Amino acid sequence: MIKEIDEKITEIELEIEKLKNEEIVDEAQIYVLKRQKHDLVRMCKDLDAHDKVYLARHKKRPKITDYIDNIFEDFFEQKGDALGKEDGSIYGGIALYKGLPVTVIGHRKGNDLQENIKCNFGMPGPEGYRKALRLMKQAEKFGRPIITFIDTPGAYPGLEAETNGQSIAIATNLAKMSALKVPVIAVVTGEGSSGGALAIGVANSVLMLENAVYSILSPEGYATILWKDSSRSAEACDMMKLTAKDLYNYGVIDDIIPEPLGGAHLNPKNVYKNVDKHISKELEKLVKLNPDELAKHRYKKFRNIDSNYMNLL
Repeated sequence: MIKEIDEKITEIELEIEKLKNEEIVDEAQIYVLKRQKHDLVRMCKDLDAHDKVYLARHKKRPKITDYIDNIFEDFFEQKGDALGKEDGSIYGGIALYKGLPVTVIGHRKGNDLQENIKCNFGMPGPEGYRKALRLMKQAEKFGRPIITFIDTPGAYPGLEAETNGQSIAIATNLAKMSALKVPVIAVVTGEGSSGGALAIGVANSVLMLENAVYSILSPEGYATILWKDSSRSAEACDMMKLTAKDLYNYGVIDDIIPEPLGGAHLNPKNVYKNVDKHISKELEKLVKLNPDELAKHRYKKFRNIDSNYMNLL
């Protein structure tokens, strides 16, 4: 359903832009089109899991660079894993958050085809996860809170990545993050799939945007394994319990960040405001804990995830 509505909204937006650029602007027609768009957006209620996967993957959905530009100040990017090469699919560095130095790390997909290719469509190799690990160790050394943004279809599954230690890099991150003695907040902004997402997601507080998804693998992969038929991905979405509401009920995430009707891409400024509010709320609680308490809090959180959810895996 949401795909058809979104396509109609896009057509209306293009028509409005076309009218605005004409020599004589037809304000009446623009008003009619805006009302049509408004009515379409209001239809985006009670979305099912498959609809949310569509929105989580939307090409206009805000990316990590958008969140950094609108929530943080004085961001300074850091590159490389100090071992192999630079991996553009992991973006990270130091920034100020309301005057507090923090380390920000996240998946980067890019905003156009050229950037998509450069960032490997948000699928990190081991070099990307080693870069994330380097930044996390540095943050711990200097007592900086860590904020991660998760948006990936999964870690890159290619032969080169496996040869260079993909599984080891992910496992090392999981182990190190579980013991970090600084506050860690993870925000799932789009799709969070498999160990590729979890490698920067072992946090004291895990937040999810309302239309984001978080799962052990993609619905297409799930359907292929279960039924040998990737075309049944819509059916898989319902079975996987991958929506923010499902995961909140199972205790996998700590809070749901609301989005505007129709998805985050329709009102990004509203989304930045809500994400900022939730990060601030969680950080205010976590900075009160001492280093040992932070590590124990994180360990206990993941040990106590609802056993009913674990039975789904």
